[in-house]
Amino acid sequence: MKPAWRCPERLALFLLISLGGCAADLASKAWAFRTLGEPSGPTRWLWDDVIGLQTALNPGALFGMGGGLSWLFALLSVLAGGGLVYWFVFGGAARDAWLTITLALILAGILGNLYDRLGLASHPERDAALQCAVRDWILVRIHLFGWTYDWPNFNLADSMLVCGAGMIVWHALLRDVARNRQSAAAEPSGTAAAEP
Repeated sequence: MKPAWRCPERLALFLLISLGGCAADLASKAWAFRTLGEPSGPTRWLWDDVIGLQTALNPGALFGMGGGLSWLFALLSVLAGGGLVYWFVFGGAARDAWLTITLALILAGILGNLYDRLGLASHPERDAALQCAVRDWILVRIHLFGWTYDWPNFNLADSMLVCGAGMIVWHALLRDVARNRQSAAAEPSGTAAAEP
């Protein structure tokens, strides 16, 4: 299998998306917290009562689960990021443009949230328990059949992780469809009817 450095254009694309995505996430978090302040501040609605900007701190993982286990999520992030880079560099993912983009988006998301989980974005006014919390700032309010639900606040890193995960599933489904078509095409079209 050809390592990633033998595909310089894919390596460049991978680095551009992963590092650029991480930079965009960190810059947007810094802007949101500088502009809106620490959590408990007002919500700025971009689309009235649907999409807004509101800062929040998540000391856990998805939907706030595992609060206080930032060290564990940081460790898992490092392991996942390392595995992802290995897959890209040595596992042959660099040969596939779709996988290159997908893995780069996921790595960008991992790096953006890892920065927060390592406490590199800590703030002196925060409680000690929230110094390693992930900074979120996008609020989506869902209205459906008279029911209103505030989706847990998220950030660009979360968006890149979700998009990347969806792209991996899509890639796997398309690959399965292609394999099934190849198998069907390779099978004999049928045997001649047996003579009486």
